[in-house]
Amino acid sequence: MKRTPRLVPGSWTRPAALERVLSAAGWAPCGSNIQPWHAYVVTGAPLAEIKKRAGERLASGDPWDEPEYEMYPAALKSPYRERRSAFGEQRYGALGIPREDLEARQRAAAANWDCFGAPGALFCYIDRDMDRPQWSDVGMYLQTVMLLLRAEGLHSCPQMAWAKFHRTVGEVLSPPDELVLFCGMSIGFEGVTADDARIGRASLDEMVACVDGL
Repeated sequence: MKRTPRLVPGSWTRPAALERVLSAAGWAPCGSNIQPWHAYVVTGAPLAEIKKRAGERLASGDPWDEPEYEMYPAALKSPYRERRSAFGEQRYGALGIPREDLEARQRAAAANWDCFGAPGALFCYIDRDMDRPQWSDVGMYLQTVMLLLRAEGLHSCPQMAWAKFHRTVGEVLSPPDELVLFCGMSIGFEGVTADDARIGRASLDEMVACVDGL
């Protein structure tokens, strides 16, 4: 499972890098060349406005938006349930937050809606009429964006958390009604003092079945 990078603010001087990344990412694989992704890259005042509105909603206790898709199955079975639980334990344990301190966990989660301090963000939408294969295409697009950002010396963090505030994002970006916000992605420079331990992954034997052994 990925680390959550601590992205640091600073002068945003990489528009040419972002243009290269997004131009190349447009060649990500997709079924029948449908290209079902719709990306909004946001920086400066518009991003500050999204963060401000999200922060105000959090401060006022405004409930999350009605979900437009289910992030996880209602009954997450083994071994996925255990992996998700282990992620939470390590993530919040590294911050010194015990399982029972729900208020502290909520405060830590609030960093999502500040993009972890990053100066740029990408909000990725998909058409409501698309089905599961097209959602997988969007995943390949996002992974391609992230790899290309690393090649440019930038870091990123994809965040389904933004789907919980899709109305807030939509108020600033005004996407067409037929689009669903899948996720946001914080883009910036990783904090050099960050000391987040990597979260474990399943072994190769758990993930891969070799029919003709390696």
